[in-house]
Amino acid sequence: MNKKGCPEEYPITLIINGYEVAVFQLTNQDLEDWVYGYLFSEGMIERAEDIQSIKSDEGSGTLSVTLREGFDPEIMFSKKKHYTAGCGRGVTFFSMTDVKTFNKVQSNNTYLLSYILKKRSEFAKNSPLYGETGGMHGACIVHKNGEMTVREDIGRHNAVDKIIGHAIRSKCSPDELILLTTGRVSYEMLSKAAKFGFSVIGSRTAATKQAIQLAKFLNIEVVGYLRGRMAISYTSFGRVINDLEEKNLGVHPK
Repeated sequence: MNKKGCPEEYPITLIINGYEVAVFQLTNQDLEDWVYGYLFSEGMIERAEDIQSIKSDEGSGTLSVTLREGFDPEIMFSKKKHYTAGCGRGVTFFSMTDVKTFNKVQSNNTYLLSYILKKRSEFAKNSPLYGETGGMHGACIVHKNGEMTVREDIGRHNAVDKIIGHAIRSKCSPDELILLTTGRVSYEMLSKAAKFGFSVIGSRTAATKQAIQLAKFLNIEVVGYLRGRMAISYTSFGRVINDLEEKNLGVHPK
């Protein structure tokens, strides 16, 4: 019998300008990327330069962030909290109504379904923590030149925050990227992707009804169940071209 290690999760306290935001369950890897991605996704920063410094204290399990501009916790945390579903449970301050105010995607870039399926397979092979434990989620961005960057975490939304944080720090243009994820695409996952501006999102599993509704409203292409030569198209804006047999690409009901 093959033995795999157990996935690890750590309670990490996020402190912004001296104010304790919350305790998050995270995989202790690429934490600075997570900070940038989470703060951007939640509207606390708009660009990487908005963060002056990040100090990590492993002994106390804290991440202390100093923002260049003032931070008013009363305004931020007067918003209603929405607790995210799934492992590594987190919290978002964006409601579905808030997300509908995001800019609609206008990208004209197109991709072959066979290409996305190929990259999904490469993504799976380049997820070392999943390979070691079998219990990790991952998020991946496929760059214009075909190169990939992968981030992993116990929580699917944490992994997406990490990859968005990497993209922000690297000055990546969302119009030139595909977002791939191992996890279910729920409304909070869709909101993170929409905030950054991804035009195409692919997952090895399903998308929720609420996520699909938002994706249609914001012009985001969502393709689920990317497995082998099969996929389900949840939205259709002409960015993912089916170059495989029609019977292998399901179309989600309108």
